[in-house]
Amino acid sequence: MNEKLLSVTEAESIIASRLLHFPPHGVPLDQALGSVLAEQVLAERDQPPFARVTMDGIAIAHSAFAAGKRRFPIQGTQAAGATPSSLGATDGCIEVMTGAVLPAGCDTVIAVERIRVEDGAAILEEGYRPDPGQFIHRQGSDYHQGSALLEPGTRIGVPEIAILAANGKARVQVACSPHITVISTGDEVVGIDQPVLPHQIRQSNSHAILAALAAAGHHHNNSLHLMDAPDALRKHLSAALEQSQVLILSGGVSKGKFDFVPGILEELGVEKHVHRVAQRPGKPMWFGTRGTDQMVFALPGNPVSTLICLHRFVLPALAASLGSAAHTPRKVQLTESASCPGTLAVFLPVTLASGPSGQLLGKPRQTNTSGDFCSLAGTHGFVELPAEQAVFPAGYTASFYPWAG
Repeated sequence: MNEKLLSVTEAESIIASRLLHFPPHGVPLDQALGSVLAEQVLAERDQPPFARVTMDGIAIAHSAFAAGKRRFPIQGTQAAGATPSSLGATDGCIEVMTGAVLPAGCDTVIAVERIRVEDGAAILEEGYRPDPGQFIHRQGSDYHQGSALLEPGTRIGVPEIAILAANGKARVQVACSPHITVISTGDEVVGIDQPVLPHQIRQSNSHAILAALAAAGHHHNNSLHLMDAPDALRKHLSAALEQSQVLILSGGVSKGKFDFVPGILEELGVEKHVHRVAQRPGKPMWFGTRGTDQMVFALPGNPVSTLICLHRFVLPALAASLGSAAHTPRKVQLTESASCPGTLAVFLPVTLASGPSGQLLGKPRQTNTSGDFCSLAGTHGFVELPAEQAVFPAGYTASFYPWAG
């Protein structure tokens, strides 16, 4: 009897219901890049914390200009970082630098290009009319003290590092990234630095998986290669389960005579939840858990299948386990029609471009087989075409999954 295939949505839902949850820990700010924030970050104080000058020039009381004043005696200089000064006589001015505190008594800044200085006074350019309040970044106009700036689940990038630093977060709480072991299998696979025989192929899947993990902020990883021998598989998989919270395997999960991985994982106490999904490529994908603190993803060994299953299921599951905010897939319009069998969802690689109205366009890139990973070069990711439809015309809108970011 044929085993019923799970739909992509069913597989995704099953995986989502069995995610791990990793506790947060504190790290120095310079180690937080790429991590998932595990705390709410509030504004330490108003931003800007004072009325900030945004242009080199002079600061005046606009009422003096309104009263007909065009020549302003210079009373002093206010540099950025200097103790705030005050305007004495209201018909005078203070020289100010970009980033300085607006001197007390002043409410308008005039750019240095609009004045000339003679005999200790700033004289306005003839005909120039400054607007009240110009070139001043008002205190609290960005946000006020106590405002929520960053929420738990935010992936920490360069802008987030700047926000954390500006608000005194020398140490930040982030989700603890799991220890992941990446395992490639197959007698035909040899290392990238080893002699290769005509009947062998070089190991690529594990390198691609490790690169994708690192790009997604997962750095506690190691890898190994195992031959298709039950005793060796059992021994090394058992050891990997003792050392890692997440296992990601490639190869050995289909229905062939040497596809030992699913059976051995179950022997070792990993409960199967997903095996065989109605999708192309990647139909043999397998997912299981051991207890409540380990996840195992066993992906098909063909490189295109491996990469697509990794980006469609594994990386989103890891992100969710870390508490990362969920991302709704972007929508792209196909630039060309595509025909697919109506019984399987199809993941189709695409290259992206912008349309004349700003819409995101996806140009399909067909692969010869699920082993033709060279065809992925230059693509930006893949779209998901549902199983319920066989023909997808140009202009069809599909969900897009990127290779990175």
